[in-house]
Amino acid sequence: MSTLRMTSDLRRQLILGAAKRCFARHGFAGTTTKSVAAAASISEGLLFKHFPTKSALYAEILAEECAADPVLHRLLELEPSTETLVILIREMIGHFREVQAMPDLQEAQRLRLMLASHLDDGEFARLIYDKIGGLIGPVFEASLKRAVEAEDAKPVGREPMNLFWFVHHTLLMVTVTRLPAIPCLSYGEGVDPERQLCEFIFRGIGLNEAAITHYLDRDLAREAGRPAIAESASP
Repeated sequence: MSTLRMTSDLRRQLILGAAKRCFARHGFAGTTTKSVAAAASISEGLLFKHFPTKSALYAEILAEECAADPVLHRLLELEPSTETLVILIREMIGHFREVQAMPDLQEAQRLRLMLASHLDDGEFARLIYDKIGGLIGPVFEASLKRAVEAEDAKPVGREPMNLFWFVHHTLLMVTVTRLPAIPCLSYGEGVDPERQLCEFIFRGIGLNEAAITHYLDRDLAREAGRPAIAESASP
């Protein structure tokens, strides 16, 4: 029995390795289960025994990438709090900033596929949203609840998860404007657009000004490697 299981696990890993090469070369839309099966030197029927759809195959690859991401591990291990909420959103901003700084890498290509999916059948976008929501959504919701309990925030609306998606969509579109070699939109000279974006998001999800000043300044100071100056909100 264990030999059969080992053989099945090995076959599964070989399929995933072949799929990664196909997706990297042809993207999600250009990859077919037939091409993955050919790259793995198996029949398409055997591939379907392990992965019933192309989306299931891609979802498994995403899960492996997430499992190997140390930043995500660190975020998921944080206790829910106002500070965790700020760190989470700052990490999301940092992630999208890296995408726009390196528009030819895999993550930027994935973003382009996601945008195109919204105008097509939506399959790829639904897959990405499901993965993002399942991993990060619970941390956001729990931390926002703690922020409200600590009186660092007021409740906004009846669906906290909607606030998470509004944050994500805002960052997504800001990034899209910066993907072309010549940005589609300039946010003006002599301003700090990242801080302005942070403040816009934090106010939108209900954080009060004292909490924004305290936690945002502390997180920015930590990122810059200098001592943070405590403000009026409690740590």
